[in-house]
Amino acid sequence: MRMRPTLSWTPAADLPPGTTDPEPVVEALRAGGVLVLSGAGISTESGIPDYRGAGGSLSRHTPMTYQDFTGSADARRRYWARSHLGWRTFGRARPNAGHLAVAALAGDGRLSGVITQNVDGLHQAAGSEDVVELHGSLDRVVCLSCRAFSPRRELARRLEAGNPGFDPVAAGINPDGDADLTDAQVGDFRVVPCADCGGVLKPDVVFFGEAVPPRRVEHCRRLVREAASLLVLGSSLTVMSGLRFVRQASQEGKPVLIVNRDPTRGDPYALTRVALPLGAVLTTVAGRLGVPVGGPAD
Repeated sequence: MRMRPTLSWTPAADLPPGTTDPEPVVEALRAGGVLVLSGAGISTESGIPDYRGAGGSLSRHTPMTYQDFTGSADARRRYWARSHLGWRTFGRARPNAGHLAVAALAGDGRLSGVITQNVDGLHQAAGSEDVVELHGSLDRVVCLSCRAFSPRRELARRLEAGNPGFDPVAAGINPDGDADLTDAQVGDFRVVPCADCGGVLKPDVVFFGEAVPPRRVEHCRRLVREAASLLVLGSSLTVMSGLRFVRQASQEGKPVLIVNRDPTRGDPYALTRVALPLGAVLTTVAGRLGVPVGGPAD
Protein backbone atom coordinates (compact mmCIF):
# COMPACT_ATOMS: atom_id res chain seq x y z
CA MET A 1 0.00 0.00 0.00
CA ARG A 2 1.27 3.47 -0.87
CA MET A 3 1.31 6.26 1.65
CA ARG A 4 -1.45 8.72 0.80
CA PRO A 5 0.08 12.15 0.25
CA THR A 6 -2.55 13.58 2.62
CA LEU A 7 -1.21 16.80 4.04
CA SER A 8 -4.24 17.99 5.97
CA TRP A 9 -7.18 16.64 7.94
CA THR A 10 -10.08 18.53 9.51
CA PRO A 11 -11.37 17.08 12.81
CA ALA A 12 -15.09 16.35 12.95
CA ALA A 13 -17.07 18.63 15.22
CA ASP A 14 -18.44 15.69 17.23
CA LEU A 15 -15.06 14.23 18.24
CA PRO A 16 -14.88 13.64 22.00
CA PRO A 17 -12.64 16.13 23.81
CA GLY A 18 -9.28 15.10 25.15
CA THR A 19 -8.71 14.43 28.83
CA THR A 20 -5.95 15.35 31.28
CA ASP A 21 -6.28 12.05 33.15
CA PRO A 22 -3.51 9.57 32.24
CA GLU A 23 -4.90 6.80 34.47
CA PRO A 24 -6.25 4.67 31.55
CA VAL A 25 -2.73 4.67 30.11
CA VAL A 26 -1.36 3.63 33.51
CA GLU A 27 -3.85 0.76 33.71
CA ALA A 28 -3.04 -0.48 30.21
CA LEU A 29 0.68 -0.47 30.97
CA ARG A 30 0.09 -2.15 34.32
CA ALA A 31 -1.62 -5.00 32.45
CA GLY A 32 1.31 -5.19 29.99
CA GLY A 33 1.46 -6.21 26.36
CA VAL A 34 1.19 -2.62 25.14
CA LEU A 35 2.31 -1.88 21.59
CA VAL A 36 3.55 1.70 21.10
CA LEU A 37 2.99 3.57 17.83
CA SER A 38 4.85 6.88 17.90
CA GLY A 39 4.76 9.90 15.60
CA ALA A 40 6.51 13.22 15.13
CA GLY A 41 4.98 14.68 18.27
CA ILE A 42 7.21 12.59 20.52
CA SER A 43 10.29 14.29 19.08
CA THR A 44 9.22 17.93 19.37
CA GLU A 45 10.79 18.19 22.83
CA SER A 46 14.08 17.22 21.17
CA GLY A 47 13.87 20.27 18.93
CA ILE A 48 12.40 18.51 15.88
CA PRO A 49 9.08 20.13 14.89
CA ASP A 50 6.05 18.05 14.04
CA TYR A 51 4.01 18.35 10.86
CA ARG A 52 0.57 19.42 12.04
CA GLY A 53 0.64 20.78 15.59
CA ALA A 54 0.83 24.43 16.55
CA GLY A 55 3.62 25.83 14.43
CA GLY A 56 3.87 22.52 12.54
CA SER A 57 6.10 22.46 9.50
CA LEU A 58 3.25 21.91 7.02
CA SER A 59 2.34 25.57 7.47
CA ARG A 60 5.51 26.49 5.57
CA HIS A 61 6.83 23.28 4.00
CA THR A 62 5.50 20.59 1.63
CA PRO A 63 7.34 17.28 2.13
CA MET A 64 9.10 15.72 -0.83
CA THR A 65 7.06 13.14 -2.72
CA TYR A 66 8.47 9.98 -4.26
CA GLN A 67 7.19 11.00 -7.67
CA ASP A 68 8.95 14.39 -7.57
CA PHE A 69 12.20 12.91 -6.28
CA THR A 70 12.44 10.16 -8.88
CA GLY A 71 11.11 12.26 -11.74
CA SER A 72 13.20 15.43 -11.51
CA ALA A 73 16.92 16.02 -11.20
CA ASP A 74 16.16 19.57 -10.04
CA ALA A 75 13.90 18.22 -7.28
CA ARG A 76 16.68 15.87 -6.17
CA ARG A 77 19.17 18.74 -6.11
CA ARG A 78 16.83 20.85 -3.96
CA TYR A 79 16.12 17.90 -1.69
CA TRP A 80 19.76 16.96 -1.09
CA ALA A 81 20.83 20.57 -0.53
CA ARG A 82 18.12 21.02 2.08
CA SER A 83 18.58 17.58 3.60
CA HIS A 84 22.36 17.94 3.76
CA LEU A 85 22.03 21.15 5.74
CA GLY A 86 19.22 19.74 7.88
CA TRP A 87 21.26 16.64 8.71
CA ARG A 88 23.79 18.76 10.59
CA THR A 89 21.10 19.90 13.01
CA PHE A 90 18.96 16.78 12.88
CA GLY A 91 21.92 14.57 13.67
CA ARG A 92 22.60 16.51 16.86
CA ALA A 93 19.10 15.93 18.31
CA ARG A 94 19.01 13.93 21.54
CA PRO A 95 16.26 11.77 23.09
CA ASN A 96 13.87 13.59 25.40
CA ALA A 97 11.84 12.47 28.41
CA GLY A 98 9.24 10.80 26.19
CA HIS A 99 11.78 8.60 24.39
CA LEU A 100 13.49 7.76 27.69
CA ALA A 101 10.18 6.82 29.32
CA VAL A 102 9.30 4.50 26.42
CA ALA A 103 12.69 2.81 26.75
CA ALA A 104 12.24 2.46 30.52
CA LEU A 105 8.76 0.97 30.16
CA ALA A 106 10.05 -1.46 27.54
CA GLY A 107 12.93 -2.45 29.80
CA ASP A 108 10.44 -3.10 32.60
CA GLY A 109 8.53 -5.53 30.39
CA ARG A 110 5.43 -3.35 29.98
CA LEU A 111 5.60 -3.11 26.18
CA SER A 112 5.21 -5.75 23.50
CA GLY A 113 6.96 -3.58 20.91
CA VAL A 114 7.55 -0.14 19.45
CA ILE A 115 6.58 1.03 15.96
CA THR A 116 7.68 4.52 15.04
CA GLN A 117 6.64 6.66 12.10
CA ASN A 118 9.70 8.85 12.76
CA VAL A 119 12.97 8.71 10.86
CA ASP A 120 15.16 10.31 13.54
CA GLY A 121 16.46 7.23 15.41
CA LEU A 122 15.75 8.80 18.81
CA HIS A 123 13.93 5.77 20.25
CA GLN A 124 17.02 3.66 19.67
CA ALA A 125 19.30 6.40 21.02
CA ALA A 126 17.20 6.36 24.21
CA GLY A 127 17.77 2.62 24.62
CA SER A 128 14.69 1.04 23.00
CA GLU A 129 15.48 -2.19 21.15
CA ASP A 130 13.86 -3.88 18.15
CA VAL A 131 12.11 -0.68 17.09
CA VAL A 132 10.21 -1.03 13.81
CA GLU A 133 10.96 2.05 11.71
CA LEU A 134 7.78 2.16 9.64
CA HIS A 135 9.06 4.95 7.38
CA GLY A 136 12.76 4.05 7.44
CA SER A 137 15.66 6.07 8.83
CA LEU A 138 17.61 9.11 7.72
CA ASP A 139 20.91 7.58 8.83
CA ARG A 140 20.92 5.21 5.82
CA VAL A 141 21.08 5.87 2.08
CA VAL A 142 20.04 3.51 -0.72
CA CYS A 143 20.91 3.52 -4.43
CA LEU A 144 17.81 3.27 -6.60
CA SER A 145 19.78 1.38 -9.28
CA CYS A 146 21.95 -1.22 -7.54
CA ARG A 147 20.06 -1.14 -4.19
CA ALA A 148 23.31 -0.84 -2.23
CA PHE A 149 22.96 0.70 1.24
CA SER A 150 25.49 3.06 2.79
CA PRO A 151 25.73 5.16 5.97
CA ARG A 152 24.43 8.71 5.83
CA ARG A 153 27.64 10.01 7.42
CA GLU A 154 29.56 8.70 4.40
CA LEU A 155 27.28 10.60 2.02
CA ALA A 156 27.59 13.71 4.21
CA ARG A 157 31.38 13.63 3.79
CA ARG A 158 31.04 13.31 0.00
CA LEU A 159 28.54 16.17 -0.17
CA GLU A 160 30.81 18.34 1.96
CA ALA A 161 33.69 17.66 -0.43
CA GLY A 162 31.53 18.36 -3.47
CA ASN A 163 30.09 21.60 -2.09
CA PRO A 164 32.84 23.47 -0.24
CA GLY A 165 31.58 26.56 1.55
CA PHE A 166 27.92 25.52 1.42
CA ASP A 167 26.56 26.89 4.69
CA PRO A 168 23.29 28.84 4.23
CA VAL A 169 21.09 29.79 7.17
CA ALA A 170 17.85 27.79 7.13
CA ALA A 171 14.50 29.20 8.21
CA GLY A 172 13.75 25.95 10.03
CA ILE A 173 14.19 22.18 10.15
CA ASN A 174 11.36 19.75 9.41
CA PRO A 175 10.46 16.28 10.79
CA ASP A 176 11.90 14.65 7.65
CA GLY A 177 15.28 16.33 8.23
CA ASP A 178 14.70 18.77 5.38
CA ALA A 179 15.82 22.36 5.99
CA ASP A 180 13.80 25.33 4.74
CA LEU A 181 15.91 26.95 2.02
CA THR A 182 15.05 29.23 -0.88
CA ASP A 183 16.01 28.31 -4.44
CA ALA A 184 18.64 31.06 -4.28
CA GLN A 185 20.17 29.43 -1.20
CA VAL A 186 20.18 26.04 -2.89
CA GLY A 187 22.02 27.61 -5.82
CA ASP A 188 24.07 25.17 -7.88
CA PHE A 189 24.39 22.55 -5.13
CA ARG A 190 26.13 19.46 -6.50
CA VAL A 191 24.48 16.06 -5.95
CA VAL A 192 26.81 13.06 -5.82
CA PRO A 193 25.91 9.67 -7.35
CA CYS A 194 26.19 6.16 -5.91
CA ALA A 195 29.86 5.35 -5.34
CA ASP A 196 29.34 1.79 -6.59
CA CYS A 197 27.34 2.20 -9.81
CA GLY A 198 26.76 5.92 -10.38
CA GLY A 199 23.03 5.60 -9.77
CA VAL A 200 20.63 7.93 -7.95
CA LEU A 201 20.91 8.00 -4.18
CA LYS A 202 17.86 8.31 -1.94
CA PRO A 203 17.56 8.39 1.86
CA ASP A 204 16.24 5.08 3.15
CA VAL A 205 12.95 6.67 4.13
CA VAL A 206 9.42 6.35 2.77
CA PHE A 207 8.47 9.57 1.01
CA PHE A 208 4.88 10.71 0.65
CA GLY A 209 3.38 8.77 -2.25
CA GLU A 210 5.79 5.85 -1.81
CA ALA A 211 4.88 2.33 -0.71
CA VAL A 212 5.83 1.13 2.74
CA PRO A 213 7.55 -2.25 2.16
CA PRO A 214 4.87 -4.98 2.40
CA ARG A 215 6.95 -7.19 4.73
CA ARG A 216 7.32 -4.28 7.14
CA VAL A 217 3.59 -3.63 7.06
CA GLU A 218 2.82 -7.29 7.73
CA HIS A 219 5.33 -7.34 10.60
CA CYS A 220 3.50 -4.39 12.15
CA ARG A 221 0.15 -6.06 11.64
CA ARG A 222 1.46 -9.12 13.45
CA LEU A 223 2.64 -6.95 16.34
CA VAL A 224 -0.86 -5.46 16.57
CA ARG A 225 -2.42 -8.94 16.56
CA GLU A 226 -0.12 -10.07 19.36
CA ALA A 227 -0.53 -6.94 21.52
CA ALA A 228 -3.04 -6.50 24.33
CA SER A 229 -3.53 -2.80 23.53
CA LEU A 230 -2.19 -0.03 21.31
CA LEU A 231 -0.74 3.21 22.69
CA VAL A 232 -0.35 6.02 20.14
CA LEU A 233 2.17 8.71 21.10
CA GLY A 234 2.37 12.05 19.32
CA SER A 235 0.73 11.24 16.01
CA SER A 236 -2.18 12.95 14.27
CA LEU A 237 -2.72 9.68 12.35
CA THR A 238 -3.54 11.72 9.26
CA VAL A 239 -1.82 9.33 6.86
CA MET A 240 -3.09 5.80 6.39
CA SER A 241 0.31 4.21 7.09
CA GLY A 242 -0.26 4.66 10.84
CA LEU A 243 -4.05 4.88 11.00
CA ARG A 244 -4.50 1.39 9.56
CA PHE A 245 -2.94 -0.14 12.70
CA VAL A 246 -5.33 1.84 14.91
CA ARG A 247 -8.24 0.57 12.84
CA GLN A 248 -6.90 -2.98 13.04
CA ALA A 249 -6.58 -2.84 16.83
CA SER A 250 -10.10 -1.47 17.12
CA GLN A 251 -11.52 -4.14 14.81
CA GLU A 252 -9.81 -6.80 16.91
CA GLY A 253 -11.40 -5.43 20.07
CA LYS A 254 -8.16 -4.12 21.57
CA PRO A 255 -8.10 -0.84 23.51
CA VAL A 256 -6.54 2.09 21.66
CA LEU A 257 -5.14 4.89 23.82
CA ILE A 258 -3.73 8.12 22.41
CA VAL A 259 -1.49 10.74 23.96
CA ASN A 260 -1.59 13.82 21.73
CA ARG A 261 -2.44 17.40 22.57
CA ASP A 262 -4.53 17.93 19.42
CA PRO A 263 -7.39 15.80 18.05
CA THR A 264 -6.33 12.94 15.78
CA ARG A 265 -7.86 11.00 12.96
CA GLY A 266 -7.79 7.96 15.26
CA ASP A 267 -9.90 9.49 18.05
CA PRO A 268 -13.13 7.73 16.97
CA TYR A 269 -11.39 4.38 17.58
CA ALA A 270 -9.78 5.34 20.90
CA LEU A 271 -10.75 4.58 24.47
CA THR A 272 -9.19 7.90 25.47
CA ARG A 273 -6.97 10.71 24.23
CA VAL A 274 -4.76 12.38 26.81
CA ALA A 275 -4.25 15.97 25.68
CA LEU A 276 -1.03 16.77 27.55
CA PRO A 277 2.69 17.11 26.66
CA LEU A 278 4.17 13.69 26.02
CA GLY A 279 7.34 13.90 28.07
CA ALA A 280 5.50 14.93 31.24
CA VAL A 281 2.68 12.40 30.76
CA LEU A 282 4.95 9.43 30.13
CA THR A 283 7.25 10.35 33.02
CA THR A 284 4.21 10.60 35.30
CA VAL A 285 2.84 7.30 34.05
CA ALA A 286 6.17 5.55 34.58
CA GLY A 287 6.38 7.02 38.08
CA ARG A 288 2.94 5.67 39.02
CA LEU A 289 4.11 2.24 37.90
CA GLY A 290 7.34 2.51 39.88
CA VAL A 291 9.46 2.49 36.72
CA PRO A 292 12.48 4.82 36.98
CA VAL A 293 13.18 6.95 33.91
CA GLY A 294 16.81 7.80 33.21
CA GLY A 295 18.14 11.29 32.69
CA PRO A 296 18.92 12.90 29.34
CA ALA A 297 20.93 10.66 27.04
CA ASP A 298 24.48 11.70 26.23
